[in-house]
Amino acid sequence: MISIPAHTLNDGTRIPAVGLGTWPMNDTEAERAVHDALGLGYRLVDTAANYRNETGVGRAIARSDAPREEIVVTTKLPGRHHGYEETLASFEESRRRLGLEYVDLYLIHWPLPRVGKYVDSWKAMIRLREDGLVRSIGVSNFTRGHIERLEKETGVLPSVNQIELHPLLPQEELRAFHADKGILTESWSPLGRGSGVLDDPAVVAVAEALGVTPGQAVLRWHTQLGAVPVPKSANPGRQRENLDLFGFELAPDQLAALVHEAPRRLGGDPETYEEF
Repeated sequence: MISIPAHTLNDGTRIPAVGLGTWPMNDTEAERAVHDALGLGYRLVDTAANYRNETGVGRAIARSDAPREEIVVTTKLPGRHHGYEETLASFEESRRRLGLEYVDLYLIHWPLPRVGKYVDSWKAMIRLREDGLVRSIGVSNFTRGHIERLEKETGVLPSVNQIELHPLLPQEELRAFHADKGILTESWSPLGRGSGVLDDPAVVAVAEALGVTPGQAVLRWHTQLGAVPVPKSANPGRQRENLDLFGFELAPDQLAALVHEAPRRLGGDPETYEEF
C-alpha cells in the first residue's frame, strides 16, 4: 500500500496530499471505485450532493477495512440549498446518504454571487463545525473577493478552496492569496479533462525524462505547487499511478515547462457560473 504525505490545515486537521475524485460516477461506480482506492491507500475521497453518488461513496467506506478515522471524506453544498437553515438541512441529507456520524470536510460548491447567500451558508457551516458534525469547512470555486467577504463578515477563513487548476490554468495569483491566508488549494480537473494536456509535447517530454506517465508528471506538478489534486479514476491501475507521485521530483525548469502561456478555463467562471 502506497504511503501518502499530508498537509495540516489552518484548523489543525490533516488532509492527504492527493485524493480521489468521483465525478461523474453513479452510486454503483463510486462504490466500486472508492472501495478499490481505499484498498490501494487513498485516504481522501471527494464527492458532492450534486454528484448524486454520496450513497455509493458511503457504502464503500462502510465496506472498507480502512479505519474511518483515517479517511477524509469531502462533500459539498449544492447551490439550491444556499442559506442558513437550508445549509443545515442539506448537510443532514448528505450525512444521511453517506451514512456517517460526521463529515471531514464540507465545502460550498459554488459561490453564486447573484444569489448572494453564500455568507449565510458559511455561518451555518461554522455552526456545523462547532457542533462537531464537520471537522473542517471550506469552499470551492471562490475568488479572492468572495473569501475576503467571508473573513470580513464572519472572521473565519476557509481551510480549503477547491478550484479548477491544471497546466492550462495555473492560478498563480489565487494560489498566492491562499498561501498568504493559510488556505489549502485543492485542484479539481487536475489533469485538464478533455483538453489534450496529457498529449502536450512538453508534458510528454518531462514524463519521459523522469520515467513516469504524463498523468503522473502533471499530478506531481500539483503536489510540488503545494496543491492537493483529486483526479477521478475508476480503474485500479490508473488509481495506483495517480497515487504513486512521491518517488520522483520535477526540477524547476520542468515545473515551468508544464505551464501553458495562455491561461484557459475548462469549467465555469466563479463570478458568473451558476449550478443549483
